[in-house]
Amino acid sequence: MKPANSLHRFCLTLLAIFGFVAIAFYAALAHDRGQAADAHDHLHHLHSALFAKVPENARMRPNPLQDDPDAVAAGRKLFADHCSECHGRSAEGGKKAPNLRADEVQDATPGALFWIVSNGVVRKGMPVWSKLPEPERWQIVTYLKSLKSADDAARNKVGQQSGASGSNR
Repeated sequence: MKPANSLHRFCLTLLAIFGFVAIAFYAALAHDRGQAADAHDHLHHLHSALFAKVPENARMRPNPLQDDPDAVAAGRKLFADHCSECHGRSAEGGKKAPNLRADEVQDATPGALFWIVSNGVVRKGMPVWSKLPEPERWQIVTYLKSLKSADDAARNKVGQQSGASGSNR
């Protein structure tokens, strides 16, 4: 009778281990989903707090390259060289840095973005870029602000395509 009892204990132990692993897996999955849901709120809070620290005179500073047609392309190259490692190739964000296409960033003034690029966010790992020549920092800002126009154009195109396909029915 001992072998049957040992087998019974082994099966119960195995079932308990399997149950524990399943519970841990589902708890981790639920935690990840909760983090994803909270990511926008956390990002919004991070950006709001960051932009609130920008001095008013810096926030109101106009972009001298706003109407320069070459500034976007130059800023794109500078972004690729200095910023994309953390913020992603298309500024979509990554593990190290936030999405720069987010509404909170795109709604910020050029002066606020320039101030953040110049001063960095050292406590969050973003370096200070004040040694980069001022025109180059403005080119990066010009590129970042162009992302909103590109995203809006893409949304409009999708909307027009879905509207056109809906009218063909």
